Amino acid sequence: MNVVVFDLETTGLSPERDAIVEIGALRVRDGRVVEAERFETLVRPLSAAGEPLRIPWYAQRVHGISDEMVRNAPGLAQVLPEFLDFVGGSAVVAHNVGFDGGFMRAAARRHGLVWSPPAEYCTVQLSRRAFPHERSHNLDVLAQRLDLTFAPGGRHRSLGDVQVTAEAFVRLMERLQVRG
Repeated sequence: MNVVVFDLETTGLSPERDAIVEIGALRVRDGRVVEAERFETLVRPLSAAGEPLRIPWYAQRVHGISDEMVRNAPGLAQVLPEFLDFVGGSAVVAHNVGFDGGFMRAAARRHGLVWSPPAEYCTVQLSRRAFPHERSHNLDVLAQRLDLTFAPGGRHRSLGDVQVTAEAFVRLMERLQVRG
């Protein structure tokens, strides 16, 4: 299966009110994570009028991305078409794809584009199927359960989360195929 695993970091939880500040993605081909095929960029959050938006302290506390870090980053109007080209016609995977996919749909709509991958897979849902008796399926717990580790400083940064999510996806798919 060939998919693009992606993760977003944002200024908050609302796709309509909040902004994307980082996009990370890796391609998985034939059950292997292809580290060389990656997409990674910070995004300067801008209002509809094109004014810079500040990253709230509570969001900075989660992902560590500051206003200073995104000051010279490209805006979403530039980044989004590039990311959509990277995804192409691939299915996508995310840990809680409803969140990331919701942000992508809202962002694409605001920029006159369309987010419509042929399929969206969620590693939270796959984890629930693979480990039905477990209560927690957050990325930290799933990584521990599958013996995966985050790169130093990688947790809650898009590419660090994507690296673990991609490996988790491969292992979950293997586990679920074995179980039938």
